[in-house]
Amino acid sequence: MASEAAHITVPGPHGDREVRISSPSRVLWPEAGITKLDLARYLVTVGEPFIEANGDRPVSLQRFSGGIDGEQFFSKNPPKGTPDYVRSEMVVYPSGRTHPQLVLDEPAAAVWAAQMNTIVFHPWASRAERSDYPDQLRIDLDPQPGTDFDDAKPVAVELRAVLAEAGLDAFIKTSGNRGLHVFAPIRPEWEFLEVRHAVIAAARELERRMPEAVTTHWWKEERGERIFVDYNQANRDRTMAGAYSPRALAHAPVSCPIEWSELDRADPAEFTILTVPERLSTTGDPWAAMGEKPASIDVLLEWWARDVENGLGELPFPPDYPKMPGEPPRVQPSRAKKPS
Repeated sequence: MASEAAHITVPGPHGDREVRISSPSRVLWPEAGITKLDLARYLVTVGEPFIEANGDRPVSLQRFSGGIDGEQFFSKNPPKGTPDYVRSEMVVYPSGRTHPQLVLDEPAAAVWAAQMNTIVFHPWASRAERSDYPDQLRIDLDPQPGTDFDDAKPVAVELRAVLAEAGLDAFIKTSGNRGLHVFAPIRPEWEFLEVRHAVIAAARELERRMPEAVTTHWWKEERGERIFVDYNQANRDRTMAGAYSPRALAHAPVSCPIEWSELDRADPAEFTILTVPERLSTTGDPWAAMGEKPASIDVLLEWWARDVENGLGELPFPPDYPKMPGEPPRVQPSRAKKPS
């Protein structure tokens, strides 16, 4: 007996494609009652802005075997049976190893990923063909315990001002959870380490302006009740949930681009798989002009050099990274050996 399946028509740049969805009635978000077929239909509806934001980039797929409460894993390489309209490009990982990574070029590719039980899409900050050179400067504003989304709002506004002073035009989206993501299009002329330094420079300037509200401390024990500027999201092979990507939380939220004018009244719980399609149809895509004016990070790199001269050097890298030049010890401060 044939297993349950549905076929969904997906418009795209090369015409319609029929994508088979197995187990379409499988419930992925039990609390919201949203099924695998609902997810596929959502990706069809938001297909153009989704691909505009996440396409032509190496992407990691966060896949769930049985809905958001089931086992999960990340898929980066093209699995067996990948259709010919889903390509891959060779990328270099922090270890120096190279491997092909998936790239989505059209809405049908995103729907195929949903068929493969993908819920969260994690695109790189660089384009597939120039994966060593980010074309987006990304800053993750992460509320720490004792703070929440509303506490991140004034921080984002000040960050926008900091970036504007450095000549960058900032765009914003909800993370789909408690935080905010601020992006700025940049020219793909600097490698990841340089872009990381630019992010650290912006983060330190923000911290100087809002010391009671913002922290750049990597170690959680030092952060306090502040918004952590997660500069390590700027590293190679470090990603955030993409724009319009669903999140694996009970109410099926979406990491949703918003206008800066919406920020003060924004509630991330309102942006879900069920509400975002109607929002797009009535208000349009706030990120439609994202890539039109890529900027330089030269001013931010000047700030970085100034801070280095003043004794503020490199910050810790993620624990799975090789030891990096100038990096401080990766030892939790409370566990560091005291000089005898």
